[in-house]
Amino acid sequence: MSETRLSFKEMCVKFDVTPRTLRYYEYIELLSPEKEGRNRFYTPREIARMTLIMRGRRFGFSLEEIRQWLEIYQKEGTESQLHAWLEMADRQLVALRLQAEELEHTIADLEKLRAEAAGLIARQG
Repeated sequence: MSETRLSFKEMCVKFDVTPRTLRYYEYIELLSPEKEGRNRFYTPREIARMTLIMRGRRFGFSLEEIRQWLEIYQKEGTESQLHAWLEMADRQLVALRLQAEELEHTIADLEKLRAEAAGLIARQG
């Protein structure tokens, strides 16, 4: 990875997040940018962490789960982090499958009610 650093603004643009979000991630210690005066710079390490954070959010993990998972790497290394990831992924897959099933039922119910309403309109017309 190159030693390129991103400014605060560049980081917001790269990850399509608001300044408030980026500051919050720093506040809860998900990110630790280098500081030079009032400026913040994000190293390749922080950019990689942000990539993992965004991916974790997309998969539905809480920020606290992501923080704990990232902390495992710092304290115990890659292998422990991978084992933790497998456990997290398995739990989330179960939860996502349940949500998908519930969503399918909701869609079916809505389609049925819509069809009934369309039928009422057609009979009145």
